[in-house]
Amino acid sequence: MADRKSILLRLDPAVHDALAKWAADEMRSTNAQIEFLLRRALGEASRMPGHARQMRRPGRPAAEQTDQADQADQAEQADQAEQTDEADRPDEADEADD
Repeated sequence: MADRKSILLRLDPAVHDALAKWAADEMRSTNAQIEFLLRRALGEASRMPGHARQMRRPGRPAAEQTDQADQADQAEQADQAEQTDEADRPDEADEADD
């Protein structure tokens, strides 16, 4: 996942509880709910940066999205293994000298 900024946020406990309940109702984490609300406010104020990424939909990712991510990870690992194997092999010129 891309880099994300971390911030410390102090909230009134009653506000936090209401926000957490709202987030649970919409199947989001409290953190995702805060980001959702901030994005909505930025959009309404015409201040949303054009290069901001889309938020992931609430709930668990679809199985096919998870499978695609797993396949991409496996392909990347295979590429890295190939590069390591190639780096460990002696050059053909070195073999001819022997």
